[in-house]
Amino acid sequence: MHRHVLDILACPKCGNDQPIELDVAEQAGDDVITGSLVCPACQTRVPVTNGIPRFAGADAEDFDNFDFQWNKWSAIQIDRLSGHTLSEDRFLADSRWDREWLRGKWILDAGCGAGRFADVAAGLGAHVVACDLSGAVDACRRTTKDHDGRVTCIQASIYDLPLRSGVFDAVYCFGVIQHTPDPARTITTLPRFLKEGGSLALNFYERDWRARVQLVKYALRAVTRRLSTRRNLAVSRALVAVFFPLTAFLSRIRIIRQINHFMPIAGYHPPSLTREQQKTWTLLDTFDWYGPKYEIRQNHREVADLVRKTGLTGIESRPGLVWARKA
Repeated sequence: MHRHVLDILACPKCGNDQPIELDVAEQAGDDVITGSLVCPACQTRVPVTNGIPRFAGADAEDFDNFDFQWNKWSAIQIDRLSGHTLSEDRFLADSRWDREWLRGKWILDAGCGAGRFADVAAGLGAHVVACDLSGAVDACRRTTKDHDGRVTCIQASIYDLPLRSGVFDAVYCFGVIQHTPDPARTITTLPRFLKEGGSLALNFYERDWRARVQLVKYALRAVTRRLSTRRNLAVSRALVAVFFPLTAFLSRIRIIRQINHFMPIAGYHPPSLTREQQKTWTLLDTFDWYGPKYEIRQNHREVADLVRKTGLTGIESRPGLVWARKA
């Protein structure tokens, strides 16, 4: 954790505006490795370990699957570590932010996982505060450590982010909303962190035909979301071993590749990945299907209405995506 982030931190417990104090036990240059953050008003003390402030409470246990998956498969979605541009391509398409505009901006990544998009934004010159409730933040710190302090990782709930209001040029939340216990609260919490003129970008599972045709997936999820991480991994490995060759074959035939939507695995076959990378990514995404406690799909029009009620303007939406600005 770099000291300059103290300027935007706020105590989530009492909401006091007094600057949070820092007690340092170990640091490397400007990077605080271990120590604690202390609220001068309520005296709440939060540990800093492995360079990460740990604001998460017992509710983090509900997301152990994300801790496991992002620490196990931390590199596959990181462009510069795996030799592709899939994450940058998606980040720029789904955020609609210009490369040049990102340089020097302060960006909030709400639900960072292993740092897939935080790494892209930092690589384009942004300063990123990457938050996640699970231990995935440890993977994020590892994957983004080469960006000269432009990424700060914080372990905290989206519902209790230890951040001041109105400090970010942009906020994004990609692939996270459907996995939170209260998606409406998640959506309406994020706009307050934007400064005037700031931009919001949301990506989520759309409540559409996929939920109706993926009957096997949701039948299995009725069981797997209650299983241990170890057993979920075993189920996912078995399914991928059986169905990956078929989805790989079907993906090459345009007229019938839509059949893959009916399969019980999340087949992923972009030609820019090697076959082994495709299989690893497919296993990751399949585990991501079956492991989460929550999967609550959203309708983009309803998400847009929720954003509108927070006072944001310039709202646009399409299936799985919503954009808005703070006037």
